[in-house]
Amino acid sequence: MAEDRLRLIRGMVAAAAQVLPGQRTPVPDGVRTAQPQGLGPAPAHPGRAPDTTYARVLVVRHRKKAPEDPDFGVQAWCDGVDALPYTTGKGFLRPVDISLGHARRGGTPPSELFKSIARWSGYQHRLTGWINRCRQVHGEALQIVVLDETGFDLPWEALHLPAVAEAELPGGPLGALVDLARWLDDFPATAAEPNGAVLGFFHSDMACDEEFFQGYEHQPHSGIETFLNSLDDLSTKPVGLVYMGCHGTFDPGIIHNLTLAGETWADYDRLGMNVLRRDASLVCLNACHSGRFIDYNGDGMQGLRGFTQVFLEKGAGGCIVSAGEVGDAEARVMIRRIVDTVTEDPERPVARALRSFRAGVHAAFAAGGDVPMMVRDDGTFDVARQRNVLRLLYSLMFQYYGHPLSTVRLTGRYQGGSAGAEADAS
Repeated sequence: MAEDRLRLIRGMVAAAAQVLPGQRTPVPDGVRTAQPQGLGPAPAHPGRAPDTTYARVLVVRHRKKAPEDPDFGVQAWCDGVDALPYTTGKGFLRPVDISLGHARRGGTPPSELFKSIARWSGYQHRLTGWINRCRQVHGEALQIVVLDETGFDLPWEALHLPAVAEAELPGGPLGALVDLARWLDDFPATAAEPNGAVLGFFHSDMACDEEFFQGYEHQPHSGIETFLNSLDDLSTKPVGLVYMGCHGTFDPGIIHNLTLAGETWADYDRLGMNVLRRDASLVCLNACHSGRFIDYNGDGMQGLRGFTQVFLEKGAGGCIVSAGEVGDAEARVMIRRIVDTVTEDPERPVARALRSFRAGVHAAFAAGGDVPMMVRDDGTFDVARQRNVLRLLYSLMFQYYGHPLSTVRLTGRYQGGSAGAEADAS
């Protein structure tokens, strides 16, 4: 099994090191990453190499020789920048305290979780230094796709990049500074452009989520079996977005406790979901733990199991999922704003829309000053400033899997905003 695993990793490394075909738009001299607010449209065209630089970061489990050995390593490639060779060592142990699954009311105090992630980011200085070199070379054109095979809940969106004053590069969370996407199994080769209606499932506790899509062509469902059957109904009109507002459960040791809308991972795995394969729809799972994985071998095949993996394998063009809990009001406000940001401009890639959203939340956080301590001078818990940190963590908790230039166009509503365009009427 170890030899098979090594061959798999070598194959992925070889694939990742390949340069995408075609010519990229040259990066002008002196380009630097400015404050990432109000990012404009960057149209995507499936089958064509991106006009921006697409960097690849591969994260794999380390092959242990002793219990004290590191648990993961990274390798990275980017055109115009020397590759980051396989890197591991001290600080690459599995960091169980930094999962954004801890970002919830009643969980780890937000400021302490933020500081833990910042310390972990410092341990990854070779990677953050490499990313900053990519930013210096490519400026706003830089995109990053992370292929993380560890299943360790590593919060790459929250990885803190140090500022580089001489290059006028601001510091902050990676997901707020760079167009960031994730993927599984292999790096994505082409962008998707799903175009069509919303196909939705809404648990009774989350029926108000239907308001997200008021004015769009929409096929809502309140029964999970009927909804899942509709994913196989090829007589339906094209589907641009599959949205699920429901409950999810997660248990790192028991596969049948990985559920979405009450159905198990195995229930979803058995479905065809032919609509996804036909339309390459974007899938948005507004459910607790929808983006987490279980490292499982109970059926005789070692691998990461999760709902992101299922929907991508069934043909989804991309997935927006949660690395933690979305049950409280703050998190629900975040997902609503994310949906609005992603769908408001059909010409803007999903990864860029999410970066713009996170950048706005980070700017509001930074305006409040430094990361707060736990208590005020009077000994009381600093509720207001802790909530500000929690909002930032929530914005980074929602992850995007897909090509960095994939877009989504929903039919039926005029798209407002300064970069608006009219959606296809149906």
